[in-house]
Amino acid sequence: MRTSVEAGPGTQAQSTRASGDTGECNLRQSRAMGPTQVAERGPGMTRMAVAIINWNTRDLLRACLTSCLAERPEEIVVVDNGSYDGSIDMMRREFPNVRLKVLPANPGYGAASNIAFRLCTAPNVLLLNSDTEVRPGALGALARALDERPRTGVIGPKLENPDGSLQRSVFPFPSPYISFLKRQPLSSLVTRLPGLREHYPLNFAHDRERRVPWVLGAAQAIRREAFDAVGGFDESFVMYFEEVDLCYRMRRAGWDTRFLPVATVMHVGGAATRQRRQEMLVRLTLSSLEFHRHHDRGARLALARQVVRMSARAWLWRDTLRYWLSRSLPRRERLAQDREVWREVLTRTSTGP
Repeated sequence: MRTSVEAGPGTQAQSTRASGDTGECNLRQSRAMGPTQVAERGPGMTRMAVAIINWNTRDLLRACLTSCLAERPEEIVVVDNGSYDGSIDMMRREFPNVRLKVLPANPGYGAASNIAFRLCTAPNVLLLNSDTEVRPGALGALARALDERPRTGVIGPKLENPDGSLQRSVFPFPSPYISFLKRQPLSSLVTRLPGLREHYPLNFAHDRERRVPWVLGAAQAIRREAFDAVGGFDESFVMYFEEVDLCYRMRRAGWDTRFLPVATVMHVGGAATRQRRQEMLVRLTLSSLEFHRHHDRGARLALARQVVRMSARAWLWRDTLRYWLSRSLPRRERLAQDREVWREVLTRTSTGP
């Protein structure tokens, strides 16, 4: 397999010098075939690529790559969103045979994922956050599941926390009605009402395979045919809800999303986003409204906006009360930051739709 680093313009600190206009440069091959080598295609090869999106998570990326290589994927691609923590140097040094695309800045998860798909050639791609580790057998199980279910576009594995406990990864599509109901005292009863389980599967035990609305984007096995059919990720979602939007558009195009508990992936969660916690909290809240702007109109969109604003006001009041009652300086500082988040959300949603 050709070993290369692909560098975007302006990438200097950690990338190698590019040759020619392609932005690629050959790296010195490993002296011996080692664990960082992507194996040549053979009968034991899983017909699935692995694509990893990284931003400043060097040590977690190392663990992620090590776990993926043990699964013998057809190919591995890492798209780095302008890291400055040594991730690129680490990859050049320890994983010289993994294809690396270095971007000069962070374009967002969806845009980086689209780039990763274009660099892969396999019919199926396991798209991973860099703070994940693939458990033994997961890649093969996901590849077989896609082969056996020709109208499935996305499969989500069971996610576990670093301590081995379940991490919920199956969620309903956004709805202003469900968003309102789940904040009410009787929300636990609402989730059990016939007809709402498909739209509100938060009480799903994650112990059996089933068709679901959408699965968390930390780990998604995606069929290229379905991905291409809907045009990939919508890059207007810079952070959050890009996987929700993808699964929603796939369903409308006739592809389903499934949850597969026999495949397991460990997910740390928030490794990159906690580096910009306030900004990411604002993006998370506003992206939920952006989803409705893409897919809803009229009264439904107006209601979604009001639910977001109502929630932001409630959280602002809650955190203001907690701020004045707290005697812990670090807690007060964090609550002060959260109050600024809710104020910004209210400001940016003050005009509709």
